[in-house]
Order: sequence, then C-alpha cells, then structure tokens
Amino acid sequence: MTELRRRVAAVSGAGASVVSLGGIAAAVALAPWFSVTGNALSDLGVADAAAVAAAFNWGLILAGLVGLPYAWALWTAGDDVGGRLLAVEFAAAMLLMAGVGVFPSDSPLHFPVALGFYLAVTVVFVTDGLRRRRATAGRVGLAFAVGHLGQWWLYVAGVRLGPGLAIPELVGAGLLIAWVLAVSPVAPVDPFDG
Repeated sequence: MTELRRRVAAVSGAGASVVSLGGIAAAVALAPWFSVTGNALSDLGVADAAAVAAAFNWGLILAGLVGLPYAWALWTAGDDVGGRLLAVEFAAAMLLMAGVGVFPSDSPLHFPVALGFYLAVTVVFVTDGLRRRRATAGRVGLAFAVGHLGQWWLYVAGVRLGPGLAIPELVGAGLLIAWVLAVSPVAPVDPFDG
C-alpha cells in the first residue's frame, strides 16, 4: 500500500505540471496582448479580462495543491535528513507557487512570494544535487541550479530579448517540470537508470 500511495503521489508532479502549464497556456491564448518578451507571466494574473486572470491564478493555485502529494512522496522516499529536507523545500515551493496565484502582481505580497518560489526551486535543485552528487541525476540537478541562477543573472545583466520577465520565468518553470518528471528521486520517468 505504501508503494501504491508513493506512486500516486509521484504522479501528482505530472498533474501539477499539466495544470500549471495548462493555466498559463489558457491565459496566454485568451490574452492577445501578451508577449513573452514584453511581459511577465504575472501580468496575466491582473488582466482586465476576468477569464485571463482566473486561468492564470487558479492554474497556479491548483497546481501548487496538486503538487503537494509529490512532497509527501519525496518525504517517504527520503532515507536521510537531506531527503526529508528536500521534501520540505519542495512543499514550500508548491505553496509559494500557489501563493503567486493567491497574491496577483497588484498585491504587495506578490513580489516576495514570487521571488520565494524561484529561490525555493533553486534550493530544491541544489539540495537534491548535493545529496546525490555521485549519481547522474544529482549532477543534473546541480546543473539545473546553475542554469536557473545563470539565466536570471543574464536577465538582470541586461542580456535578454526584451523587458519582460516571461522568458526567465518559463525557463525556471521548465527546469522544475523536468526535475519533477525525470530527475528527482521519485520522478515517474528515470532516464538515468537509477
């Protein structure tokens, strides 16, 4: 039974990925004004059209909630303090992702919640990478951390396609989804064979 629950929880990571990307895609499809080079994803959450804001915000809220069982899977698979810490960090990232939807960009709490989400994602990559550094998946996790921080550094340094934050935000989301689906200790797909 524990193995079945762990598998179900691990699949929640895929569900959270689909829900988050689905909400973003629906919001973008409903917002012809949106530009990945000129806007932040969070601009969708305060759009004048209620359907756009609802798709974006509720997509993130639901994705964060759907992703929480994945943290439980990480916890039950964690056989040391680092494994348990990873689970707590991932749960925090999911709650912060939901918080981005709860606190749209016109809210004073939006910036700290959004920043916290991207920092938590990086911490997840680092913790997993250091914990499993001898394994290919661990080294990939560390590479994700470097790539995630590096692309934000480039954005801040002015190396970008436009003023919008959407591209680095999407890169961060893509790295998180790749980690959830193929790199983490409970990933449903294991391209590294262990």
